[in-house]
Amino acid sequence: EVADFKWRFFNSDGSAAEMCGNGARCASRFAYERGIAPKRMKFETLAGIVESEVRGCSVKVRLTPPTDLKLNINAEGLNVHYINTGVPHFVVFVDRIDSVDVKKVGRKIRNDELFKPAGTNVNFVEVRIDRVIVRTYERGVEDETLACGTGSVASALIAAKVFNLNSPVEVEVKSGERLRVYFDEEFKNVFLEGRTVYVYDGELRKELFE
Repeated sequence: EVADFKWRFFNSDGSAAEMCGNGARCASRFAYERGIAPKRMKFETLAGIVESEVRGCSVKVRLTPPTDLKLNINAEGLNVHYINTGVPHFVVFVDRIDSVDVKKVGRKIRNDELFKPAGTNVNFVEVRIDRVIVRTYERGVEDETLACGTGSVASALIAAKVFNLNSPVEVEVKSGERLRVYFDEEFKNVFLEGRTVYVYDGELRKELFE
């Protein structure tokens, strides 16, 4: 067997997503804590085989190689950039991220004719000396979220291309959490690392499925 386990990821609207970076980190820690997989593991996603390593509370995930990098595309009158990091992401660089209406502008780009019928995720990025700050509008949620792992990776990789940043790139998301994105020059080896928190255990009763 190639993988230790297989997963399916669903958005809050019930739609299936090919990949979720932060979800992959959480699933990895869960699998390790429950004895499903060792500290270093592989698991199957709709985007391909993903590798990860649990290091205490921190989890580092190796994503599938990104595809379809396109720079300087016009969408809704904005100069944007595109990359697929397991799921499609557009990146828009802004001077002041707090001034962006993420929900309004993100929804317009997400539903642009260029991306139908599947749509795209949209990331607004402010580049600072020590980090990039990212806010993401996610398809399937249809709103801004507190963090997006694949969006953080997309933002870091495109920022590296446009602004000549070196690996690793530190990414600050809306929740205040900071993630690290590692990559080689050709983006063939891309990793996402960050903290996980085991919040609670729950139990689903059998009658729910009857």
